[in-house]
Amino acid sequence: MKFISKLPIPPTNALEHSHKLVSKIQKAIQQNNGSISFRRYMDMALYEKNLGYYVAGSRKIGKSGDFTTAPEISPLFSQCLANRCLEILQEKQSNILELGAGSGIMAVELMLELERELCLPEHYFILDLSPDLKQRQKETIEQLAPHLLHHFIWLDKLPESFKGVILANEVLDAMPIELFTIHNSNIYQHQVAWKEDQLVEQLNPAPEQLSRLIANLNINSSSPYTSEINLNLDGWFKSISEALSQGILILIDYGYTAKEYYHIDRNKGTLICHYQHRVTEFPLLYPGLQDITASVNFTAVAESADKADLQVVTYTTQAAFLASNNLEKFFIRRLEELPEDQYKLAQEVRTLSLPSEMGERFKVIILGKGVNEKLDPVSAQVDQRYKL
Repeated sequence: MKFISKLPIPPTNALEHSHKLVSKIQKAIQQNNGSISFRRYMDMALYEKNLGYYVAGSRKIGKSGDFTTAPEISPLFSQCLANRCLEILQEKQSNILELGAGSGIMAVELMLELERELCLPEHYFILDLSPDLKQRQKETIEQLAPHLLHHFIWLDKLPESFKGVILANEVLDAMPIELFTIHNSNIYQHQVAWKEDQLVEQLNPAPEQLSRLIANLNINSSSPYTSEINLNLDGWFKSISEALSQGILILIDYGYTAKEYYHIDRNKGTLICHYQHRVTEFPLLYPGLQDITASVNFTAVAESADKADLQVVTYTTQAAFLASNNLEKFFIRRLEELPEDQYKLAQEVRTLSLPSEMGERFKVIILGKGVNEKLDPVSAQVDQRYKL
């Protein structure tokens, strides 16, 4: 991923698409006395019907998209995930529900591994907001595992009662966040306005309720300090808990504990944008065409989960999670199947596991409801719940 100061100019049709979304955002600004919160802007930029980044038709994931996720890098990732699902799926009437299934490659590789273990669930549910991605997921399954297609069911909302495993890989980082700045003991909310025929960011005194939440973060910086806070977590986990009657929720994303997230040296926050495998810090540029994300505060995740009666079963790094779920075994097996791909396979393992790659930056948090806390000895050694 290349970090740049500006993006390449999109093609004409993409610019026209972005202009349509800008018009919607401009109208929302006018209807809200001249500005909207950054949280509202991010929500529109990513999820506005037919126009937002995640719900419009452009390809987002993979080499031809804007970013690459772990399942796209190697099937080893999904095979390790399948290994963690085995225990839960052995319970009667247990299924899988994936939130935001991307290209569908993780679902396919995971189900193929479960088939190999003779532990296929009756249903693999997918809940995705993007019509384009739903179609791409079906095409991926039809191409790579057509005999498993009848197991897959696409949902438009969470089920009323679900038992089994809920998966969410790189979902939390795409939640709209409040962007704030603390300066001279004053707390400001970032808002988006329309001036001189363009979207601009401005700082307004934070509303009282938001100001109290930010003050409770205990950020003590003598210099201007900018960061984010996710106000959607409580409601999101409440909905998940209401849907999950028994089972586990596995969340994989990049992020930090609260102590790390709001460290005095991280004074510019974590918000970044992705476009054609380039990274920028300009979220107001080309709305609808670039991804906007913020790192996950896993301490806040654990607190919101606890409020929703979800137990934190484990919290660890992606590297440790993969290692304790048979990464070496899957690597050796694949190497025996494809000895000519030795270098490629080694590169995949490095990307998934090395601290300088995804291994330490990405975390895995597992939440349970109505299940016994069972960790194997390896997982127990690397469990980092004490950091939360």
